[in-house]
Amino acid sequence: MRHLDEYRDPALILQQAEAIRAACTRRWTLMEVCGGQTHAILRHGLDDLLADTVELLHGPGCPVCVTPTETLDQAVLLTRRREVMLCTFGDMLRVPGALGDLNAARAAGGDVRVIYSPLDAVALAREHPQREVVLLAVGFETTAPAAAITVLQAEALGLSNLSLLVSHSLVPPAMEALLTDPAHRIQGFLAAGHVCTVEGAAAYQAIAEHFRVPIVVTGFEPVDLLAGIRACVEQLERDEARVENRYDRAARDDGNAAARDAVSRVFEPVEREWRGMGRLPASGLGLRPAYAGFDAVARFGIASPATGADGPCIAGEVLRGLRRPTDCPAFGRECTPNTPLGAPMVSSEGACAAYLHYRGGA
Repeated sequence: MRHLDEYRDPALILQQAEAIRAACTRRWTLMEVCGGQTHAILRHGLDDLLADTVELLHGPGCPVCVTPTETLDQAVLLTRRREVMLCTFGDMLRVPGALGDLNAARAAGGDVRVIYSPLDAVALAREHPQREVVLLAVGFETTAPAAAITVLQAEALGLSNLSLLVSHSLVPPAMEALLTDPAHRIQGFLAAGHVCTVEGAAAYQAIAEHFRVPIVVTGFEPVDLLAGIRACVEQLERDEARVENRYDRAARDDGNAAARDAVSRVFEPVEREWRGMGRLPASGLGLRPAYAGFDAVARFGIASPATGADGPCIAGEVLRGLRRPTDCPAFGRECTPNTPLGAPMVSSEGACAAYLHYRGGA
């Protein structure tokens, strides 16, 4: 298939791997911050292919996985209101919170609708003017523009029965938090190409300079990833630390101006809780005061339930690259996609799901 097969060419993959080995005078430790890249690495066995020269850590790159328990519990509380129709992506249905998951909430009678685009919530609000439609707005920089446009369309249409439970997260503050953790072993980052198509590669420049760490923007196919890894280790070998874009067929240094404009009109940076990482300053998006009328938390007066520990789940350490899913004693035993103890086991971008799918259970 054109534009796909060439990025999965076995000869090119082996050629890139050999070039990486030739470039390395020692073993380097890199982290990818994208769940899609994590799955691609496991699926194509790139970690095993490079095991002698590069260690690949998996960071907090799954938006479902980092969504805090508090938000899940607020969503469950909303489903208990008869007037509310809660809209969410399918990945969120089985993410466990302290009050259970949305699948159970739906089984208990809650009106939970699976949508394919945030704009579906606008259509539902127009079709059901007697209902209160709430969009569970989750995701990184990639999905925030669609949530922003949802608000702008609802405003233009005069919809008063649509609101958002917002839990959008921003990647750069999380990378900074990882690098300030004394336990981290990260020597270089692979940045997610689709995030940079929105925000632009230049968004990482300050991190590269301040922490003296190379950041290479890469895609999601094996040749893309290996090209990014090669660029990263070549910088490390030369003692360089800068942002390099190896996904320029899609991502530009300045990103997508229209998407960034929509986001900045509707949202502003706020402190956000990350599951497993705690509260990080300016790491999330909240509605600007001009759009406070779309805030579901304020509209329905939802309390923030007290959250407990994650039990035996080590998702927090997995998301910070400190441990691997297979280090968890519950992996593939008590914790499976049918009986998840943590979000990384049920999300399609979760690291635990990737290890179970491509490497098998315990």
